[in-house]
Amino acid sequence: MTDTARARKLADRIRVVVAETLQRRIKDPRLGYVTITDARVTGDLREATVFYTVYGDEQEREASAAALESAKGVLRSEVGRQTGVRYTPTLAFIPDALPENAKTIDDLLARAKASDEQVREASSGAEYAAGADPYRKPAAEEDGEEPEDGDEPATGSARGKDD
Repeated sequence: MTDTARARKLADRIRVVVAETLQRRIKDPRLGYVTITDARVTGDLREATVFYTVYGDEQEREASAAALESAKGVLRSEVGRQTGVRYTPTLAFIPDALPENAKTIDDLLARAKASDEQVREASSGAEYAAGADPYRKPAAEEDGEEPEDGDEPATGSARGKDD
């Protein structure tokens, strides 16, 4: 039976170790501004997937991916040394889709805002189709007359005084 809490703790530790090692020990000029966003470990603790983002254009992303692949052995050794697990998990680096998803959401929100603004502009001088007060009123109120005695609603109990 797998211990998901242990896998989660190991993944968190791997994320920290890889980020610190990239910052302090790896001096590859191809490595751009890399941010380690997440790490996940399989239930048997044999494989770790490390998600990262790179600030920059497509060329910098490709260069950083190549630098991470070449530094994989050093990073795995450091993970094994700092975690103290019996079997050091293999590392796989995957670019995180978070920035692209955030950009897509921002674009959708901008389009929705523009659409709302168009609707607001179109409805600014509009009137209601049935007039200002579309609800029906009794004929006596429409003519401005007072309701007669028989028209008044009954107040009190419908049963009588003996109840």
